[in-house]
Amino acid sequence: MNFNNFRKQLLLLFFAFFLSIGNVTAQDKPAQTAEELAKKLANPIASLISVPFQNNTDVGIGAFNGSRNTTNFQPVIPISISEKWNMISRVVLPIVTQHDITAPGVQQTGLSDALVSAFFSPAEAKNGLTWGVGPAILVPTATDKFLGTEKLGVGPTAVVLKQKNGWTYGALVNQIWSIAGNEDRADVNQMFVQPFFVYNWKSGAGVGGNFEITQNWEGKTTAVFFNPTISGITKLGSQMIQLAVGPRIPVAMPESGRPDFGIRAVLSFVFPK
Repeated sequence: MNFNNFRKQLLLLFFAFFLSIGNVTAQDKPAQTAEELAKKLANPIASLISVPFQNNTDVGIGAFNGSRNTTNFQPVIPISISEKWNMISRVVLPIVTQHDITAPGVQQTGLSDALVSAFFSPAEAKNGLTWGVGPAILVPTATDKFLGTEKLGVGPTAVVLKQKNGWTYGALVNQIWSIAGNEDRADVNQMFVQPFFVYNWKSGAGVGGNFEITQNWEGKTTAVFFNPTISGITKLGSQMIQLAVGPRIPVAMPESGRPDFGIRAVLSFVFPK
Protein backbone atom coordinates (compact mmCIF):
# COMPACT_ATOMS: atom_id res chain seq x y z
CA MET A 1 0.00 0.00 0.00
CA ASN A 2 1.22 3.50 -0.82
CA PHE A 3 2.22 5.06 2.50
CA ASN A 4 0.72 8.48 1.70
CA ASN A 5 -2.65 6.88 0.98
CA PHE A 6 -2.28 4.75 4.10
CA ARG A 7 -1.59 7.87 6.18
CA LYS A 8 -4.61 9.69 4.71
CA GLN A 9 -6.86 6.75 5.57
CA LEU A 10 -5.54 6.71 9.13
CA LEU A 11 -6.14 10.45 9.43
CA LEU A 12 -9.75 10.03 8.25
CA LEU A 13 -10.28 7.15 10.68
CA PHE A 14 -8.79 9.22 13.49
CA PHE A 15 -11.17 12.13 12.93
CA ALA A 16 -14.12 9.77 12.44
CA PHE A 17 -13.28 8.21 15.81
CA PHE A 18 -13.14 11.61 17.47
CA LEU A 19 -16.43 12.74 15.93
CA SER A 20 -18.14 9.52 16.98
CA ILE A 21 -17.12 9.86 20.61
CA GLY A 22 -17.76 13.60 20.64
CA ASN A 23 -21.47 12.95 21.16
CA VAL A 24 -20.85 10.80 24.24
CA THR A 25 -21.33 12.57 27.56
CA ALA A 26 -19.79 11.70 30.90
CA GLN A 27 -21.84 9.48 33.16
CA ASP A 28 -21.02 11.36 36.32
CA LYS A 29 -22.56 13.75 38.79
CA PRO A 30 -21.97 17.41 38.02
CA ALA A 31 -19.05 19.14 39.65
CA GLN A 32 -20.75 21.96 41.56
CA THR A 33 -17.74 23.92 42.71
CA ALA A 34 -14.48 25.26 41.31
CA GLU A 35 -12.65 23.07 43.83
CA GLU A 36 -14.30 19.91 42.49
CA LEU A 37 -13.63 20.90 38.88
CA ALA A 38 -9.97 21.65 39.64
CA LYS A 39 -9.63 18.29 41.38
CA LYS A 40 -11.07 16.46 38.37
CA LEU A 41 -8.91 18.40 35.90
CA ALA A 42 -5.84 17.38 37.90
CA ASN A 43 -6.83 13.75 37.31
CA PRO A 44 -6.01 12.58 33.73
CA ILE A 45 -8.66 9.82 33.97
CA ALA A 46 -11.46 11.69 35.75
CA SER A 47 -15.03 11.25 34.52
CA LEU A 48 -15.17 14.75 33.08
CA ILE A 49 -15.26 15.95 29.49
CA SER A 50 -12.57 18.56 28.90
CA VAL A 51 -10.92 20.09 25.85
CA PRO A 52 -7.49 21.52 26.72
CA PHE A 53 -5.37 23.58 24.34
CA GLN A 54 -1.80 23.43 25.62
CA ASN A 55 0.58 25.90 24.00
CA ASN A 56 4.35 25.40 24.35
CA THR A 57 6.81 27.99 23.04
CA ASP A 58 10.52 27.13 23.05
CA VAL A 59 13.30 29.45 21.84
CA GLY A 60 17.04 29.24 21.33
CA ILE A 61 16.96 25.71 19.89
CA GLY A 62 19.96 24.08 18.27
CA ALA A 63 22.78 25.35 16.12
CA PHE A 64 20.61 27.90 14.27
CA ASN A 65 19.05 29.43 17.41
CA GLY A 66 15.62 28.27 16.27
CA SER A 67 12.17 28.51 17.83
CA ARG A 68 9.19 26.16 17.98
CA ASN A 69 5.57 26.73 18.95
CA THR A 70 3.50 23.61 19.62
CA THR A 71 -0.22 23.78 20.38
CA ASN A 72 -1.49 20.44 21.64
CA PHE A 73 -5.20 19.84 21.09
CA GLN A 74 -6.02 17.36 23.87
CA PRO A 75 -9.70 16.35 24.19
CA VAL A 76 -10.55 13.97 27.04
CA ILE A 77 -13.84 12.07 26.82
CA PRO A 78 -14.91 9.51 29.46
CA ILE A 79 -17.35 6.74 28.59
CA SER A 80 -19.12 4.62 31.20
CA ILE A 81 -18.92 1.00 30.02
CA SER A 82 -20.41 -0.56 33.18
CA GLU A 83 -21.28 0.31 36.76
CA LYS A 84 -17.72 -0.47 37.82
CA TRP A 85 -15.63 0.58 34.81
CA ASN A 86 -15.00 3.65 32.67
CA MET A 87 -13.05 4.07 29.46
CA ILE A 88 -11.31 7.43 29.16
CA SER A 89 -10.24 8.38 25.65
CA ARG A 90 -7.45 10.93 25.36
CA VAL A 91 -6.09 12.46 22.16
CA VAL A 92 -2.98 14.61 21.75
CA LEU A 93 -2.81 16.28 18.33
CA PRO A 94 0.13 18.72 18.02
CA ILE A 95 -0.03 21.76 15.73
CA VAL A 96 3.52 22.97 15.14
CA THR A 97 5.23 26.04 13.73
CA GLN A 98 9.02 26.05 13.83
CA HIS A 99 11.65 28.46 12.52
CA ASP A 100 15.38 27.91 11.93
CA ILE A 101 15.31 24.31 13.21
CA THR A 102 16.28 22.35 10.10
CA ALA A 103 18.22 25.19 8.43
CA PRO A 104 18.62 28.98 8.75
CA GLY A 105 15.62 30.89 7.41
CA VAL A 106 13.51 27.73 6.94
CA GLN A 107 10.06 27.31 8.47
CA GLN A 108 7.71 24.33 8.82
CA THR A 109 4.06 24.60 9.85
CA GLY A 110 1.46 21.88 10.18
CA LEU A 111 0.27 18.88 12.16
CA SER A 112 2.61 16.52 13.93
CA ASP A 113 1.78 12.90 14.79
CA ALA A 114 -1.25 12.26 17.00
CA LEU A 115 -1.27 10.03 20.07
CA VAL A 116 -4.60 8.33 20.83
CA SER A 117 -4.96 6.58 24.19
CA ALA A 118 -7.74 4.69 25.93
CA PHE A 119 -7.59 4.08 29.67
CA PHE A 120 -9.78 1.45 31.31
CA SER A 121 -10.26 2.60 34.89
CA PRO A 122 -12.41 1.73 37.93
CA ALA A 123 -15.44 4.02 38.19
CA GLU A 124 -14.76 4.63 41.89
CA ALA A 125 -11.46 5.50 43.53
CA LYS A 126 -10.48 3.68 46.75
CA ASN A 127 -9.05 5.87 49.51
CA GLY A 128 -8.28 8.51 46.88
CA LEU A 129 -6.23 6.06 44.80
CA THR A 130 -7.15 5.33 41.19
CA TRP A 131 -5.49 3.91 38.10
CA GLY A 132 -6.04 3.18 34.44
CA VAL A 133 -4.41 1.02 31.76
CA GLY A 134 -4.95 0.56 28.05
CA PRO A 135 -3.53 0.92 24.55
CA ALA A 136 -1.80 3.91 22.97
CA ILE A 137 -1.61 4.44 19.20
CA LEU A 138 0.79 6.74 17.38
CA VAL A 139 -1.06 7.97 14.28
CA PRO A 140 1.12 9.45 11.46
CA THR A 141 -0.93 12.60 10.91
CA ALA A 142 2.09 14.87 10.31
CA THR A 143 1.70 17.13 7.28
CA ASP A 144 5.46 17.69 6.88
CA LYS A 145 8.22 15.08 7.05
CA PHE A 146 10.15 17.27 9.50
CA LEU A 147 7.19 17.35 11.91
CA GLY A 148 6.54 13.62 12.30
CA THR A 149 7.89 10.09 12.19
CA GLU A 150 5.91 8.78 9.17
CA LYS A 151 5.33 5.68 11.29
CA LEU A 152 2.28 3.95 12.76
CA GLY A 153 3.02 2.85 16.32
CA VAL A 154 1.30 1.01 19.16
CA GLY A 155 2.02 0.16 22.76
CA PRO A 156 0.68 0.17 26.31
CA THR A 157 -0.12 3.15 28.50
CA ALA A 158 -0.93 3.45 32.21
CA VAL A 159 -1.58 6.04 34.88
CA VAL A 160 -1.81 5.85 38.67
CA LEU A 161 -2.58 8.70 41.05
CA LYS A 162 -3.76 9.59 44.54
CA GLN A 163 -5.86 12.55 45.69
CA LYS A 164 -5.95 13.64 49.34
CA ASN A 165 -6.29 16.91 51.27
CA GLY A 166 -6.11 19.07 48.13
CA TRP A 167 -3.13 17.20 46.69
CA THR A 168 -3.05 15.19 43.47
CA TYR A 169 0.10 13.27 42.63
CA GLY A 170 0.92 10.36 40.36
CA ALA A 171 2.49 9.40 37.06
CA LEU A 172 1.54 8.59 33.47
CA VAL A 173 3.63 6.36 31.21
CA ASN A 174 3.47 4.98 27.69
CA GLN A 175 5.76 2.96 25.43
CA ILE A 176 5.41 3.09 21.64
CA TRP A 177 6.88 0.75 19.02
CA SER A 178 6.42 1.41 15.29
CA ILE A 179 4.74 -1.38 13.33
CA ALA A 180 4.35 0.17 9.85
CA GLY A 181 5.20 3.23 7.82
CA ASN A 182 7.92 4.72 5.68
CA GLU A 183 10.77 2.20 5.57
CA ASP A 184 13.28 4.99 4.93
CA ARG A 185 12.55 6.58 8.31
CA ALA A 186 13.96 5.45 11.65
CA ASP A 187 11.87 3.02 13.69
CA VAL A 188 10.03 4.36 16.73
CA ASN A 189 10.94 2.79 20.07
CA GLN A 190 10.13 5.45 22.65
CA MET A 191 9.00 5.69 26.25
CA PHE A 192 7.28 8.72 27.80
CA VAL A 193 7.05 9.14 31.59
CA GLN A 194 5.21 12.04 33.24
CA PRO A 195 5.29 12.29 37.04
CA PHE A 196 2.91 15.07 38.16
CA PHE A 197 1.72 16.85 41.29
CA VAL A 198 -0.64 19.73 42.07
CA TYR A 199 -2.22 21.34 45.11
CA ASN A 200 -5.66 22.93 44.66
CA TRP A 201 -7.35 25.36 47.02
CA LYS A 202 -11.14 25.58 47.50
CA SER A 203 -11.21 28.55 45.11
CA GLY A 204 -10.06 26.26 42.30
CA ALA A 205 -6.63 27.89 42.16
CA GLY A 206 -3.72 25.51 42.04
CA VAL A 207 0.05 25.24 41.95
CA GLY A 208 2.01 22.24 40.78
CA GLY A 209 4.10 20.84 38.00
CA ASN A 210 5.22 17.82 36.06
CA PHE A 211 8.31 16.25 34.58
CA GLU A 212 8.12 15.14 30.95
CA ILE A 213 10.71 12.45 30.30
CA THR A 214 11.10 11.07 26.77
CA GLN A 215 13.46 8.14 26.31
CA ASN A 216 14.29 7.40 22.68
CA TRP A 217 15.62 3.85 22.84
CA GLU A 218 16.32 3.79 19.09
CA GLY A 219 18.35 7.00 19.10
CA LYS A 220 19.74 6.44 22.62
CA THR A 221 18.74 9.93 23.77
CA THR A 222 16.86 11.28 26.78
CA ALA A 223 14.92 14.56 26.98
CA VAL A 224 13.60 15.93 30.28
CA PHE A 225 11.48 19.05 30.85
CA PHE A 226 10.21 20.39 34.17
CA ASN A 227 6.96 22.34 33.85
CA PRO A 228 5.82 24.20 36.99
CA THR A 229 2.43 25.91 36.64
CA ILE A 230 -0.12 28.03 38.45
CA SER A 231 -3.76 27.55 37.51
CA GLY A 232 -7.26 28.81 38.20
CA ILE A 233 -10.91 28.12 37.38
CA THR A 234 -13.11 30.86 35.94
CA LYS A 235 -15.85 31.47 33.37
CA LEU A 236 -15.69 32.72 29.80
CA GLY A 237 -19.27 33.89 29.46
CA SER A 238 -21.21 30.84 30.60
CA GLN A 239 -18.40 28.43 29.71
CA MET A 240 -16.31 27.02 32.57
CA ILE A 241 -12.59 27.13 31.81
CA GLN A 242 -9.28 26.51 33.49
CA LEU A 243 -6.24 28.69 32.80
CA ALA A 244 -2.67 27.64 33.60
CA VAL A 245 0.72 29.15 32.87
CA GLY A 246 4.35 28.56 33.73
CA PRO A 247 7.90 28.16 32.42
CA ARG A 248 9.24 25.13 30.54
CA ILE A 249 12.62 24.27 32.00
CA PRO A 250 14.91 21.97 29.97
CA VAL A 251 16.63 19.70 32.49
CA ALA A 252 18.46 17.24 30.24
CA MET A 253 18.53 16.58 26.50
CA PRO A 254 20.89 16.50 23.51
CA GLU A 255 22.47 19.88 22.87
CA SER A 256 21.28 19.80 19.25
CA GLY A 257 17.65 20.07 20.38
CA ARG A 258 17.95 21.88 23.71
CA PRO A 259 16.10 25.23 23.95
CA ASP A 260 17.38 28.11 26.05
CA PHE A 261 13.97 28.50 27.68
CA GLY A 262 10.27 27.99 27.09
CA ILE A 263 6.78 28.97 28.25
CA ARG A 264 3.64 26.85 28.66
CA ALA A 265 0.08 28.23 28.68
CA VAL A 266 -3.06 26.10 28.87
CA LEU A 267 -6.70 26.91 28.16
CA SER A 268 -9.07 24.08 29.09
CA PHE A 269 -12.77 24.07 28.27
CA VAL A 270 -14.70 22.08 30.86
CA PHE A 271 -18.07 20.38 30.30
CA PRO A 272 -19.52 19.12 33.59
CA LYS A 273 -22.80 17.32 33.08
